[in-house]
Amino acid sequence: MRLRVPRQAKTLDELELLFEPAGDPPRRPDDVLIDVRFAGVNPSDVRALMGLMPQAVFPRTPGREWSGIVLEGPPELVGKEVFGAGGDLGITRDGSHGTRLVVPRDAVMQKPPTLSLAEAGALGVPFVTAAESYHRAGGPQPGEIVLIMGVNGKVGQAAAQIAAWRGARVIGVARRAEPFAGPDFVPALMIDASTVNVAEAVRTATAGRGADLVINTVGSPYFADANAAMAHEGRQVLMSTRERPVPFDIFTFYRGRHSFFGVDTLALNATESAARLRVVLPGLASGALRPFPVRDDSCFPLERVRDAYRAVLSGARDRVVMRLRE
Repeated sequence: MRLRVPRQAKTLDELELLFEPAGDPPRRPDDVLIDVRFAGVNPSDVRALMGLMPQAVFPRTPGREWSGIVLEGPPELVGKEVFGAGGDLGITRDGSHGTRLVVPRDAVMQKPPTLSLAEAGALGVPFVTAAESYHRAGGPQPGEIVLIMGVNGKVGQAAAQIAAWRGARVIGVARRAEPFAGPDFVPALMIDASTVNVAEAVRTATAGRGADLVINTVGSPYFADANAAMAHEGRQVLMSTRERPVPFDIFTFYRGRHSFFGVDTLALNATESAARLRVVLPGLASGALRPFPVRDDSCFPLERVRDAYRAVLSGARDRVVMRLRE
């Protein structure tokens, strides 16, 4: 069975969802046929269905990340538990919200025993985004100070884990007083943006140095604070925003020798996304990096995909996952 969306809609209630027999999609000699078991649901999946991503092609099957078992492909992979993600999946080619998926051989990674299939199917997009952020901006290096705006979002949690794994010091910013939502072993210093001046708090915590690298997962709401918190020759990564135009102090930018980097994981196809995931795979395999917990009440059968999409739109803090096989 697969989900098929014939056209975009302005609201979730107006969205037409068709359930069709999956069949076996055609594949080229270097492609792999996957029996999909789990597929994470990301905000970008739902936004694309609502016309907020002009590159999305219809009709199509949504879903950017997945885990499953190889049915056809290279003999050494057949029967193996594998996972992956892609900015093209569910956007410009059929994605993972169905029981069959075809991807290139190089887009497939074997699942380490430390991950369940459910966990592997729900980590791709956040970890690809975090890994791409570090790929674009460089680092993090041991001893660097990494400031993560919106640290308790899924990308923020992944970025914090990777930074700590690589020996950087992590400072996280949240919009309220709350602990770090990721693993306990990540020593993130938390800043409550609702009660303190973020830039001043960062300067105080770093003896005036500031952040060497800022991962701004939110964009405009934290843009000014992030700029003011950057160290000399600091870098900032931006991947999302609420407002497009923002005030920008050119003088501070060039005198600080700052650098900005834009990250758009929709531009990374499934093979390129797998290359980013392979960078963090040793950490996931060793347990130094942890997947997101997948809770039973946030795991939906395909027939309830509209409920899953609604949960994502409502800002669910737990990872929302489609269970394609019982």
